[in-house]
Amino acid sequence: SCSALAGIMLLEVFLVLGAVIIYFLFSKKKEEPLPFKEGWWGRGQKPDTEEDATVWPFKVETTEEELSDLFRRLDQARFTEPLENSCFHYGVNSVYLRKVVSYWKNQFNWKKQVEVLNKYPQFKTKIQGIDIHFVHVKPPRLPEGQAAKPLLMVHGWPGSFYEFYKIIPLLTDPASHGLGDEHVFEVICPSIPGYGFSEAPHKEGFNSVSAASIFYELMLRLGFNEFYAQGGDWGWLICTNLAQIAPDRMKGLHLNLAFVTNMGFTHLLSVLLGRYLPGLFGFRDEDVRRMFPFLEKGLYRILLESGYSHIQATKPDTAGCGLNDSPVGLAAYILEKFSTWTDLEFRSLEDGGLERKFNLDDLLTNIMIYWVSGCIVSSMRFYKENLQKGIGTQKHERLTVQVPTGVASFPNEIMHTPRAWAQKKYTNIVSFHFMPRGGHFAALEEPKLLAEDILQFVGKVEKGQLWRKK
Repeated sequence: SCSALAGIMLLEVFLVLGAVIIYFLFSKKKEEPLPFKEGWWGRGQKPDTEEDATVWPFKVETTEEELSDLFRRLDQARFTEPLENSCFHYGVNSVYLRKVVSYWKNQFNWKKQVEVLNKYPQFKTKIQGIDIHFVHVKPPRLPEGQAAKPLLMVHGWPGSFYEFYKIIPLLTDPASHGLGDEHVFEVICPSIPGYGFSEAPHKEGFNSVSAASIFYELMLRLGFNEFYAQGGDWGWLICTNLAQIAPDRMKGLHLNLAFVTNMGFTHLLSVLLGRYLPGLFGFRDEDVRRMFPFLEKGLYRILLESGYSHIQATKPDTAGCGLNDSPVGLAAYILEKFSTWTDLEFRSLEDGGLERKFNLDDLLTNIMIYWVSGCIVSSMRFYKENLQKGIGTQKHERLTVQVPTGVASFPNEIMHTPRAWAQKKYTNIVSFHFMPRGGHFAALEEPKLLAEDILQFVGKVEKGQLWRKK
C-alpha cells in the first residue's frame, strides 16, 4: 500500500541521513599540521655547506653621508596643494605633511632615536640563506623559582619591530608597571624578512608560511622548545601559520587581529541576517554595532581603504620605486595608515589625528627604519607573495588552529571579526575580549591594554594547563 511504501521510503531517508551523520562524526580525521617550509632565500645557488647557526649582536648605525643625503632630499621636496577642506579624505594632507617634514628636518633627533632603538639587545642570525634581525629582551629580575616565558611578537606592514618598544617593559618587568609578577616574559621581536633590518628574500614565493618557518627555526635556535606567540597585521597570519606548523611547541597564540579568509555559507547568511537575528549567528550586541550596516562598515570600507593592498599584491616594485627614492613620499604613504587605521574618523581632521595617539618622534622612527634600510619595496612584495594566488586558495587557509587562542578585539580595527566567525578557524579560543579603545597598531597605541590582555590570556592557559598535548 501507499502508506507502507511511504514508510519504507521515509525509513530509507532516515537511514541515509543517519549514515551521512555517522560518517561525518567519525571520519573527521585529525587535521595534519601545516608542513614546515624548507626554503632557501639567499642569492644565487644554494651552497652545499651546512648553514652557519651563529647568532651575533647587532646595533642600528647610520653614517653622516646617509643623513646628509636624507636632508638634501627633504630640502628639495615638492608638495602639491591639497583640495580645500579635504582633510585626509584624499590621503595625506600636504599642509600637515609640510609640518611633519619641517619637524623631521629641524627638531627630530635621529641620533637620540638610534640610542632608543639600541637600548634593547638586538641580534642577527642566518636562516634559510638570509640574515634575520631580532630584538631579544630578558627580564631584569625574576621572582624566586620562576622561569621567564618566551614570547615571540611579530609586527606587520607598515610597522616594524619598534612597534613593541613600549610594551616590552610591561611584559619583561610587569611588577614594576603594576601588572603583578605571576607571569614574566622573555620577548623576541624579529623583523619579517624584507622589513627593517632583516635581509629581503632574493627569490620569489616568500609568503607567510615561509616567514613562520623561519621564525620557528629562530625560536628553536634560541633554545625555546615551548613558547607563546603574539601578532597583529601580518603578524596575525605568520603566528597563525606557526601555530599550524608547530602545534606541540606553541603554548598559546594571542592575536589583536583575527581575519577569517575562508568564508562559508553561514558567514554569508550572517552578513545578510545577523543584524536582525544576532542570537542565531552567535553575535553579541557589540558585534552588531561594529559590523552593521554591513555595506557601509564592511564592503564600502574595504573598497575605500584597500587600494594600497591591490597595488602591492600586483605591482609592488613599480609603486615602490618612488617611495624608495623619496623620504617625503615614503612618509606620506606610511603616515596615512597610522591615521586611518588608528581611527577612521581621523580622515575628517586636517592633521589626520596623527598626534592624538602617537608622537612624531615615534612615527618618524618607524619611517626612518624603512628609509635607512631601504626596505619599502621588499616589504610591499609580501602582499603579492601572500595574495597573488587569490584569497582562500592556500592550504593554511583551509586548516584550523587548535592551539589555545586569545583574541583582543580593538574597536577601531579596520574590519571586525566576531567570535562566532573566529571560532570556525581558531577552534580553541580561551579568551575573546572587546577592548575599550584602540585601533590597528595596538602595541604602540595602547601598550598597557594589550599587555594586560596577553597576561590574563597566558594566566588562563597556564592555570588550565591547556597546552598539554591532547
